[in-house]
Amino acid sequence: MFTWTLHGNGKTLKPGEIVEPKERLTWPRTIGIGAQHVVAMFGATFLVPILTGFDPSTTLFFTAFSTALFLLINKNLLPSYLGSSFGFIAPIAAVASSGKGIAVASFGILCTGLLLAIIGFVVQWAGAIWIDRIMPPVVNGAIVAIIGFNLAPNVWTNFKAAPDTALVTLAAVLLIAVLFKGLIGRLNILLGVLVGYAYACIRGQVDFQAIEQAAWVGFPKFHLPQADFTILPMFLPVVLVLIAENVGHVKSVAQMTGHNYDDQIGTALIADGLGTTVAGIGGGSGTTTYGENIGVMAATKVYSTAAYWCAAGFAFLLSLCPKFGQVVNSIPVGVLGGVTCLLYGMIGMIGVQIWVDNKVDFAKPINIMTASVVMIVGIANFEFNVNGIQFNGIAVGSIIVLVLYHGMKAIGRATGTIVKEAPEPAPQERKFENLDEPIDPTR
Repeated sequence: MFTWTLHGNGKTLKPGEIVEPKERLTWPRTIGIGAQHVVAMFGATFLVPILTGFDPSTTLFFTAFSTALFLLINKNLLPSYLGSSFGFIAPIAAVASSGKGIAVASFGILCTGLLLAIIGFVVQWAGAIWIDRIMPPVVNGAIVAIIGFNLAPNVWTNFKAAPDTALVTLAAVLLIAVLFKGLIGRLNILLGVLVGYAYACIRGQVDFQAIEQAAWVGFPKFHLPQADFTILPMFLPVVLVLIAENVGHVKSVAQMTGHNYDDQIGTALIADGLGTTVAGIGGGSGTTTYGENIGVMAATKVYSTAAYWCAAGFAFLLSLCPKFGQVVNSIPVGVLGGVTCLLYGMIGMIGVQIWVDNKVDFAKPINIMTASVVMIVGIANFEFNVNGIQFNGIAVGSIIVLVLYHGMKAIGRATGTIVKEAPEPAPQERKFENLDEPIDPTR
């Protein structure tokens, strides 16, 4: 399993060539590409612990662990780096607003990971077609969209705390993306945060005390989860996002490498589910496959799993530096307000993109009515408390979208107002006619 064939001379790629998962370049180049993957996911992955109160070093430790677990379970054939999932931000924020601590949120992450792993075993046994039937594009897109747009009030809270810093950060993120090509443009989130951080330092908005007191070397801070089943309705809908992200990752790698990885969709879900479960047990954030790393693959044409083992090792070493974790923790709210104005909106727009890519027909009443109701419920954050169990806008919206779509469809067919049609199309696979063309990492 841990053997790779050297590609060519290990130094150069001819036009149109790619480095296969079981190949590698020279070790110095492979290590460098692995470090590049970790850097590429910094901007998004570290915002999750900052925004949710989790320890950045602990989060980084579990991204390294989950990446290694993913590679092992997928027999070293499917390349991926697992970073922190933005899908968990809203339920963790809801838990915090209800006065419950991080340990309770960790229990929600643990249970979501277990559910994802169970679904992975079912997919491995029965195939992935039933996911498409339960979650057709109109349903899947709506759930992903409200997970992003539901967080809009949090963005405004952080933005108005330091509007000048927020504006500088947002402007930097946007301008870097359009001013620079290649890796620099793809790292616009990370670099934009650095620009905002520098501006915040000039404005005296950064507290360096914790950084000065932190040690250079030390273990991350682990903590056990605290069971509270009343918070599960807020967390379990996130599994739908994790499914979409993992299936999209497998399809993307398949199209870029020319290999069929459909038989590994189940193992990908199992691996991410188990990684998220272990992270919940130890106090880390939930993990997922990352679009930023798809972008790095497309830019480098290197799909070697050896590079991902190097990435996991690099992340593990960084997690053992508490001072680095405190630097991340010191990012002020103004910077967060600026960058999340884009990131949370992008999560919502990815849901819209699912509709567009799959050509969802909103001329059909069932589609337009389902999506309309769910968007209002999610954005307005409808909340209900039933026998001590809190349902936030994402949980309510996820339940409503499934009940509305399948319920209205069943009633319509029974009454004859909806004729039986061809099955809903499977989620649109991305087309890469030219492997030399860079990929938008947000897709």
